[in-house]
Amino acid sequence: MKQHNNHFRWTGYALAIGVGVAAWIPSAQAQDDWPTKPIRLVVGGPAGGTADALARLLAEGLQKTWSKPVIVENKAGAAGALAIADLQSTGKDGHTLLVIQGGVVSEAPLANKVHYKPFDDLKPLAQVSRTGLVLVANKDLPASNLKQLVDYGKSQKDGLVFASYAPGLKGHTSGMLLGQLAHVPMRHVGYKGSPPALNDLMGGHVPLMFDGVTTSLPLIKAGKIKAIAVAYPTRISGLADVPTFKELGYPQLAQASWFAVWSRPDVAPAVQQKIREATLMYFKQPAVQNRLKEMGMEQGDAVTSEEMMADLKQAYQQQAALLKSINYQPE
Repeated sequence: MKQHNNHFRWTGYALAIGVGVAAWIPSAQAQDDWPTKPIRLVVGGPAGGTADALARLLAEGLQKTWSKPVIVENKAGAAGALAIADLQSTGKDGHTLLVIQGGVVSEAPLANKVHYKPFDDLKPLAQVSRTGLVLVANKDLPASNLKQLVDYGKSQKDGLVFASYAPGLKGHTSGMLLGQLAHVPMRHVGYKGSPPALNDLMGGHVPLMFDGVTTSLPLIKAGKIKAIAVAYPTRISGLADVPTFKELGYPQLAQASWFAVWSRPDVAPAVQQKIREATLMYFKQPAVQNRLKEMGMEQGDAVTSEEMMADLKQAYQQQAALLKSINYQPE
């Protein structure tokens, strides 16, 4: 009887294992065959912005790699929250991805009310670039370097007005920090992305802006705006004659930022790895690296998701301290 019971017991185990394998095989095959439909790259910014430019560059590479259409969709506004909401609602299978800068996690939640948990609801899969900000001015502003700008600001009864691409992010806090360090009153005007802010800068409606190098560089080269100083640890390709704030005695403004492709954390690990590998492989190509340099950016680091999240948590603490030091009030 014992042998008979053992026989049925082992038969049951075998059936259970067989069912498990049968259930696993289609799932594994689905991941091997992924992607099975067009990919959406949701951009946390407007068309023509830095994230948009990177997303379109990435779309070229992923489309060639996977032989599937890769569609870029812009969800500007709310400091990236609209794009994140899109990812949360549609991105479980990995066919919707997000292209944003790390500041949307380390900066935006400190300055705005958000309906997501920055360190739980998003996962950075691969860095695509590193870059910084540049302080740019209307071409008719009577200051062409930082000393002249500071002196001009002190001569104005109400100080200086500056624009940013989003309230509460580095384009905003950098201006407030500069005012604090240089003892110049700074008044902020927030926009939904760089393009509309740059239009007002060129039109003379605002005199200054801390902007991403990618969006300002073509306008600087065309003589439509002028560069005052670069907020990055080193001088930037394409602006080699523009000094850094660190060189000019303001090391607190020597800040780097990075952009990445992101997914929901619950996307299958094998799919996450596919996206990461394809992205890093594409951005290693010399031709792609040259295109990044033309946009005033450097290739992103081949760091892990865990390393990127650790960096963001550290940046979050630093940004919280900065906002407190400049008495930031949400707008």
